Parts: sequence; structure tokens; C-alpha cells
Amino acid sequence: MRPHRVVALLNPPQSPFELSCATEVFGTAPQDEPPRYTFRICAEHPGPLRTTAGYAMLVDAGLEALEEADTVIVPGWQPPGAPAPPAVTAALRAAHRRGARTVAICTGAFVLAQAGLLDGRRATTHWRDTARLAADFPRVRVDQDVLFVDHGDVATSAGTGAGIDLCLHLVRSDHGAAYAAQIARNMVLPPHREGSQLQYAARPARPVPARADESLAPLLEWATSRLDTRLTLDHLAEHAGLSGRTLARRFTEQLGTSPGQWLLDQRLDAARALLEQTDLPVEAIATRVGLTSAVNLRRRFRTHLGTTPGAYRRAFSQTATSA
Repeated sequence: MRPHRVVALLNPPQSPFELSCATEVFGTAPQDEPPRYTFRICAEHPGPLRTTAGYAMLVDAGLEALEEADTVIVPGWQPPGAPAPPAVTAALRAAHRRGARTVAICTGAFVLAQAGLLDGRRATTHWRDTARLAADFPRVRVDQDVLFVDHGDVATSAGTGAGIDLCLHLVRSDHGAAYAAQIARNMVLPPHREGSQLQYAARPARPVPARADESLAPLLEWATSRLDTRLTLDHLAEHAGLSGRTLARRFTEQLGTSPGQWLLDQRLDAARALLEQTDLPVEAIATRVGLTSAVNLRRRFRTHLGTTPGAYRRAFSQTATSA
């Protein structure tokens, strides 16, 4: 059987990491296995192509390489949202029309969107860029909670390392779980990661209220020091000397969220920090951050981060042991 032809479309400055996600999965066959993929790179202008790491790589093929590709991969695009040359979007549309699977890793989704390949479809990209993708391309249904989205003919991944998850998923679709697991083992990676990309998003800095004369800062400071207690809108309003309606309005105006959602975000933020930095049992963490029980903490993690406290700790713990 002819190997499946994979071609990565590069653009300067190319991120080496996003490219390596595809290279390691499709460009290296497991030991003692016949190659099931061929892998090559191309660019609009062949020749030396600079990277974000400061060195150049030699690209020996132009856009004509896409004409014979079974899978086309756009491994990131820098800066995100930068206009793709018309020749590039035309080549992507042509490849898709003749049946090539078209894949974007990380910010490569912007190029697929510019080519019109994501119109009316669910897609994802790096969590830092999901809002921009949604704003720039309102016909794309952007999902910030997933590691990848696969429609069969078009697929997109979340940020950087999620490109490996997507590529391994495509191998599973092509050749089964056992072959994908072989590739993952060679890379010393799990064949499948659980959860959403939001678990990898940086814990946000506290928003700065807009008007100093009506600043919520003292209330926020008071509340964050009491997360282990039962705090309600009435408690917050009483401490601030405001009616519940006025307080809710100021939260919306200054923080863009409701008091209840802000409190939950702070509790989850504190729980993430404790999971990363301590060996406390999950039940103790739940009590310390005001989520009352391990069951409630697990439910909130699953709903908002797409993972469990135990899995989060294993992925991000800075201590020697895990839950």
C-alpha cells in the first residue's frame, strides 16, 4: 500500500515546535515498522526560511507539493492573524477540493479560516488567540475548551503541544490505536491526554477596576482572604455597603463578570495553585478554597477545566508526589 503523503506548509517566521509536532508523528516510523507516511515541507517561496528560533531551514519545494498531498498541515502561523498570501489560500482551497485532509496546528487555524475552510464549522486554536479568531472570523464557531477538533476533512488543534494530540489522533483514525500508541511511546508521551486546553491557560491576573472612586479592590482583597468561608452576594454587598443590585452592576462594569462567577473563578484559581504547590489531599483543598467537598471540586474542575484535580496535579505539580 502506498504511504500516505503528508506535506507541511511553512511560512516565515516558522515556529520549529509546531513543525516538530507533525514531523515527529508523521516523519518518523516506529522501529521495525514499514513507513506508513511520507513527510515533506513546502513554502510559497522555496529556499532558506527563517524561524522564530533565529535560525533558517532550507525548504526545497514550492506550493506545487500540495497538489499530491493526502494531508496538508499548516503548523502555526506567525504572527497570528497575519494575512496569508493569496497563492497560499488558493493552494489550500484547491487541495481541499480534490480531497486532501487539511489540518491546522495552533495558529495555523487563522490561515484555514482565511481560506474559508472553517466557515460554519467548529474550530480551535491556542487559548490566547481564540477571542481574536472568533472576532476576525465570525462564521467560525470557535471552541476554546478542547485540545483539537476533527471534522474528517478539516482539523484544528489548540496551542503548540496540542498539535501532537491532534496528529496522534489522526494516526489512530488512519491506522488504529495500537500503531498510534507505538509512535507515542517512541516520543515518551501518553497516546491520549484528557481535559481541555483551559487547564493550561495561565491563571489570570486580578482585573484592575475601571474607576478609583468606585473601586472594588478593597472588597476583592477582603473576599480572596476569606475563600474558605461561605460567601454570598449578600455577604459581599453588606461588606461593601451596597445593595446587591448595585454591587452586581459594578462587577459587570469593572470586571466583566458576576459576583458569583468571580468567586468561583477565585476558588478554582486557588485550588489550582494548591494542587501545583502542595501535597494536600483534594478534600482538604476543597475545604480550604470554599468548595466544601472533593466531590464538588471534582465536578467544578470537570465542568470548567475539562479534567480532574488528580489529573491536573499529575500534569502540573511542582512537588515530588501526586494525588
